Amino acid sequence: MTFNDLGVRDDLLKGISEMGFEAPMPVQEKVIPLLLGGDHDLVALAQTGTGKTAAFGLPLIQRVDNARLVPQALVLAPTRELCLQIAGDLADFAKYVPDISILPVYGGSSIESQIKALRRGVQIIIATPGRLIDLINRGVVKLDNVHTVVLDEADEMLNMGFVDSINDILAHVPEDRKMLMFSATMPPEAARIAKRYMHDPEEIVIGTRNEGAANVRHIYYMVNAKDKYLALKRIADNSPNIYAIIFCRTRRDTQEIADKLIADGYNADALHGDLSQQQRDMVMKKFRDGVTSLLVATDVAARGLDVDDLTHVINYGLPDDTAVYTHRSGRTGRAGKAGVSIAIIHSREKGRLREIERIIGKKFERKEVPTPEHIIEKQLYNLADRIERVEVDDNEIDRYLPGVAKKLSWLTAGDLLKRVLSLEFKRLLNYYKDAPAIDYIDEKPSKKERPERAPRTPKDKDRRTAERGMARIYVNAGKADGFFAGNLIDVLNHNIPGRRVDVGRIDLMPEYSLFDVPKADAQRVTAALKGADFFGKRLYSEVADPDKDYAASSTRRSKVKKEKSPRKPRK
Repeated sequence: MTFNDLGVRDDLLKGISEMGFEAPMPVQEKVIPLLLGGDHDLVALAQTGTGKTAAFGLPLIQRVDNARLVPQALVLAPTRELCLQIAGDLADFAKYVPDISILPVYGGSSIESQIKALRRGVQIIIATPGRLIDLINRGVVKLDNVHTVVLDEADEMLNMGFVDSINDILAHVPEDRKMLMFSATMPPEAARIAKRYMHDPEEIVIGTRNEGAANVRHIYYMVNAKDKYLALKRIADNSPNIYAIIFCRTRRDTQEIADKLIADGYNADALHGDLSQQQRDMVMKKFRDGVTSLLVATDVAARGLDVDDLTHVINYGLPDDTAVYTHRSGRTGRAGKAGVSIAIIHSREKGRLREIERIIGKKFERKEVPTPEHIIEKQLYNLADRIERVEVDDNEIDRYLPGVAKKLSWLTAGDLLKRVLSLEFKRLLNYYKDAPAIDYIDEKPSKKERPERAPRTPKDKDRRTAERGMARIYVNAGKADGFFAGNLIDVLNHNIPGRRVDVGRIDLMPEYSLFDVPKADAQRVTAALKGADFFGKRLYSEVADPDKDYAASSTRRSKVKKEKSPRKPRK
């Protein structure tokens, strides 16, 4: 299938060919023939980055009567940024189309210059609802000749509260116009608009309703809330060529995290509602130009930000609305490229994660937070790749080589390589020296996650041996004491001086617990836990004896305790 097969005109084919368009994408294959030849209104459910702009833009341009300088097509978009993006794309498509005028109108820019352009005459208007209402009320925009209306990212517009503005605008266009609604999800408000203003609309679904983008891999890391920023840095360090948007829930979090990243040496910036339009434009230009590689943003501020080459979307916590997650993740994996959507969550967000999985029809992979060793290895190999691929101008560099070679002649090739790597990664090596594991250890895996196995008695559990290189530790506190995995980690962190101890498998019993630590740390752990306080309970710990029946011992101690406790006097 080619664009020519879809009925796209030669002058448009020439323009999109120069832009690198080869074969149409699925949404274009379905939408373009309907807009060029069909009479039905259309509802298209498709993720961002699936080629929607060309799907409606090419037919819009082709159906314009170039001899008439009046508005004939209207595209409504939720934000200034998306409005400009669509207008720019349509202008590129129409590069070889004579006598066509395309105008973006949006808030935050001079309304006088937009009025002058409208009075000169335009055929296609791309507008944000608020500014268009203003221009209609001033009598500058007449929509009597509009034959096609497109609502792009309709769910976003409705989330932003534009439902009344959309109703007002649609009341000014002819009853017999063709109408298209493009949306990633179909909230009730969008369905109501379709029912009220569209005539027997045909529905096209690219993928499945409300599903996540097909090219996006969904990953989550679970850590304690206090370790979220540390996990974010490790994720960034583990992806040397990362180009990502980091989504936060509040403006305050957005600015704080961006400030921390900048202070820690990352190319980061913040995008939120407290910035002026000029500041927003500057931040987004730097990000689009690749000057900034990490953009920390709120959902509202990032609406309309269209970047094709994002490697990651990082959710610094999950949104309450699944549609918001769908939009976030849809910003990566665009134009057929692979992308990664990462969620950094704590244990209380796991239920929300499962709900998102159910709605988007995608499974999240749980990953361990990258270890310091893995990060350093990844960075070193990335440096090796850069060294291999660097372009060398022999004519320029040769004149300096003799002097440098003489100065470094006392170094062997191995010594020289070590120094180059140390020069590049000294900060990273120092930062990650003795850095702890920060993954949250689940107290209880879900039923689906539990492996099927034969029933095991408490004594069987006691006899389980530690994994190779690990030692099994006993502590006299269990679930009956309110002692769970998180409490164990907190007790260890508060009572063991120096570097943190990595904890392996944990078995929680009613009266006691068993857990694994590296053999080298076993004595340090037991010494620190002996006599430690857990909400009034004095702890005792030892390296577990695989032949000892701790369940029976705990039962005997409990009985003795009950026998010794004084009886209450009868009344």
